[in-house]
Amino acid sequence: MASLLDEVKEIFLGMGFEIIDGPEVETSFYNFTALNTPENHPSREPQDTFYFADDLLLRTQTSAMQARYMEKHQPPFRIIAPGRTYRKDEVDATHSPMFHQIEGLVVDKGITMTDLKGTLDLLFKKIYGEDTRVRFRPHHFPFTEPSAEMDLQCFNCHGAGCRMCKGEGWIEMLGCGMVHPNVLRICGIDPDVYSGYAFGLGTDRMAMWRYGVSDMRLFFENDLRFLTQF
Repeated sequence: MASLLDEVKEIFLGMGFEIIDGPEVETSFYNFTALNTPENHPSREPQDTFYFADDLLLRTQTSAMQARYMEKHQPPFRIIAPGRTYRKDEVDATHSPMFHQIEGLVVDKGITMTDLKGTLDLLFKKIYGEDTRVRFRPHHFPFTEPSAEMDLQCFNCHGAGCRMCKGEGWIEMLGCGMVHPNVLRICGIDPDVYSGYAFGLGTDRMAMWRYGVSDMRLFFENDLRFLTQF
């Protein structure tokens, strides 16, 4: 997985992105409030998030680095923030309570959804080949508007439907969208002047696709028969 992450970093560096890092123990302000997540949003509930105290938690997304970076920098900028994230997900073939994510953020004048789709399409074609099939579906995230989810055609069944893709033929890879004007305002950036896009990419699922692994749990079970293949 580390070698794949290095490859992804090199692709983004080639597109002019900066790589940043941040804390895994986060405040609710940066993890939720600064990202336009309302107080009554389900993701803020204790059954979905690992809390140490009312205002301190294990980050559920590296998106928290959006606000931290925008507080201290003025556009234009392009960043990615890779790292570990934590949610109370049930363990199955494609979910884990600890997983790896890359948050991407671009803010500049005149940024559109076309820039977002072009960036992601280029990334996945460089990683998996020119014949890679992706699709974008309308969705809702509090920190982007409009929002979308991007899927890759299942590498295990090639769209026919199987246990790994839960019969869908597609595997959800990431959420993305245009940065919500409220997020820009909270961070001191004028949304009437600047626009941007953001995405959250699961690197564990990328590794599954790349290496033909049908169960994410194999990455974390420390079975040398599996690990020595890489």
